[in-house]
Amino acid sequence: MATNAGKDPFLLALGERVRLLRARRGLTRKSVAIASGVSERHLANLEYGIGNASILVLQQVAAALDCSLAELVGDLSTSSPEWLMLRELLRGRSDAELRRARLAIATLFGLAGGDADRGRRIALIGLRGAGKSTLGARLAEALDMPFVELSREVERIAGASVREIHDLYGSNAYHRYERRALDETMRTHPAAVIATPGGIVAEPATFNALLGHCTTVWLQASPEEHMARVVAQGDTRPMAQSREAMADLRRILAGRSPFYAKADARFDTAGKSEDESFAGLLDLISGLLVDGVRRPPADKRVGVGGSDVKETASPA
Repeated sequence: MATNAGKDPFLLALGERVRLLRARRGLTRKSVAIASGVSERHLANLEYGIGNASILVLQQVAAALDCSLAELVGDLSTSSPEWLMLRELLRGRSDAELRRARLAIATLFGLAGGDADRGRRIALIGLRGAGKSTLGARLAEALDMPFVELSREVERIAGASVREIHDLYGSNAYHRYERRALDETMRTHPAAVIATPGGIVAEPATFNALLGHCTTVWLQASPEEHMARVVAQGDTRPMAQSREAMADLRRILAGRSPFYAKADARFDTAGKSEDESFAGLLDLISGLLVDGVRRPPADKRVGVGGSDVKETASPA
């Protein structure tokens, strides 16, 4: 493998940015190459910092990654004097300080703290295979709440499957349907358990809305368990067939974990049976509930069945 010696620092940073954005969106290099019309080899060279790509190629890659060219090269914060001033105020701050700043800005613009039903909506986030659908359905039954699987709502609104939406209309259209599905769910369900698509964190505006309107729980598992559960579901998507599938999954998890970590709580399903995961998650949720949410009766605190945690197919 080539070393970084002698490589241009800007091209190295650009390549890392492309890899990060691709992982965050759960896309393989092959799928980005197809969507952008840039050869897979050229894209690989770009990611490794040895591809001196033209501005037109970068525009094509940015479009395939559903981001602006400014975001791709990492200089969005130079787009206006106010951006520059904000950037300087935030430069060097810790994650905890940045979180306080984000919440303060959200409050300033009425995007946080204004939803009285936030504590009565439980949203499960995380990669496929963590158990969002299976555990979410059982949790909703135990709490006597509606269960909403957001990817199914996307399909209902679009009149097409998730795969068809991506194939026919592209990721931009999918993310618009996803935001619409979330908004409709918030309007129609003051209390619910919601299983979200794994890639919902790839759209900051949608993820901000989710955090502002729901109590969120990150369901975690090891990369190996995520992959094993997805394969057990019969996933035939390209990533599951790729020789680099595990490496891709690890990159996706690494790219999304900082966003998943913004959840109100996290629960690790690794090494647990479905019953064990359900009982532990129910205990966790019970500690998060606010007034207005009925605690489950004693006979519903432990579920039945002993199969491993599984999740219905939804985008990674």
